[in-house]
Amino acid sequence: MPYNERSIKQMLPETYPRKHVAREIYEALTHFKSLVPLMDRYVYNDGTTKNLMSLTGTIPVMFEDQTYNIPVCLWIEESYPQTAPICFVRPTHEMMLIGGQYISNSGEVVLPYLEDWKCGECDLLSLLQVMVVVFGDFPPVCMQPHPEPEQAPCWLQFHRQAEVLSKTDGSMYLDLTGEDDLPFQERDTNC
Repeated sequence: MPYNERSIKQMLPETYPRKHVAREIYEALTHFKSLVPLMDRYVYNDGTTKNLMSLTGTIPVMFEDQTYNIPVCLWIEESYPQTAPICFVRPTHEMMLIGGQYISNSGEVVLPYLEDWKCGECDLLSLLQVMVVVFGDFPPVCMQPHPEPEQAPCWLQFHRQAEVLSKTDGSMYLDLTGEDDLPFQERDTNC
């Protein structure tokens, strides 16, 4: 759905500085087309909840000459632009969060730009651009490692070898000679 300033402003409760916030969100959406504005329930660390505007989606980040779409959520409080957004990286189930200097273990984005936020000097578009640059140098997510396939039990490994032999020469026997052409009893085994 294409958004304009008017449609974004209508989404915002009157407790927000609606014109200003709608303009900034619209500017961010023109550069980051995978983001979507949503009113949603935010849960603070103390357990209280509040309906807040958020920008949710992905931002394109270059890492080692490839573009990766990093899933993020920027929560905009009613006190914005006096206070910085609360930003998170939200890994998908295929991804793993990489905590570090700029990402907490909970996925919260911890950037000097946010810590030194100044009303009138900082904005959503600049924040997103800073995130793109920082995440290009310090990726916040990686793909989940796939588990190594389990090694088959010894009897199955030999059974498979016998199956291969039966297909090549028509006989059904178990050859226990290894790749080094030594009989089985003279070789080490990990079974």
